[in-house]
Amino acid sequence: MAAVYETTLVPPGGSQAAGVAWMDTRLLTARLYSGSISPGGGPYRYTAPVEPAQASTLVAAFNGGFKMSAAGGGYYTEGRLIDPLRAGAASLVIYRDGGIDIGAWGRDVRMTPSVVAVRQNLVPLVAGGRPTPAAAGPWQAWGNTCGATSCAASVPGIDHQWRSGAGITADGALVYVNGPALDPLQLAQLLVRAGAVRAMELDINPFWPVLATYDPSPSTGLAAPGNGRRLPPGSIQGPATFFEPWWARDFVTMSARPVAARGAG
Repeated sequence: MAAVYETTLVPPGGSQAAGVAWMDTRLLTARLYSGSISPGGGPYRYTAPVEPAQASTLVAAFNGGFKMSAAGGGYYTEGRLIDPLRAGAASLVIYRDGGIDIGAWGRDVRMTPSVVAVRQNLVPLVAGGRPTPAAAGPWQAWGNTCGATSCAASVPGIDHQWRSGAGITADGALVYVNGPALDPLQLAQLLVRAGAVRAMELDINPFWPVLATYDPSPSTGLAAPGNGRRLPPGSIQGPATFFEPWWARDFVTMSARPVAARGAG
């Protein structure tokens, strides 16, 4: 049984394919890695690079959200509240057993003794299995983007830019979308098509969105840049990103759940 399924889809009204991944949370556990830029305020036990002990079960990893100054929400990890959590903010929540959920803070998800990490970023992009009204609103509300030819501050941003997002399906699977030339509504539409009932935007612009999956050989048993692949193929970052000590942004890893724990609960 595969833990991750990947494909590419062209969004409604679009011309360039985005990568779409479906991850089986019955087989995978999530962990939030933190960086010196996002959220800042370290040091952290889990931070880049991924160490061999974690590489032994690593299946996939993907980018987190904006710098906290632009995220419109908070960050909690490793028993510390790095930035205050905001009611209503789109939140990726990880639990002690490695489970993961996504939703509006205080409505769909909330703090409990089993919560070990919360990453908030803007407001919900998908709710009730549909794009939220905000997804179809002004694209500027979904973050400052690079221009068509440059990321220089002097170049006006564009609505159709690299964007990433994550969502949860009705049966608890995790879906992730990452692609070029997406406006917020197209990102939401792709997440819904992948089965998301609740979803959030993650990081945007060419340099930051990344999903990597790993398929180590039996002889080594360790995930590594050499046995990974990126989705979509055109993304700047790739399998090596999470093994680089200089990578200073937060990200989420999805690792093989111990066999005895699969199907428990």
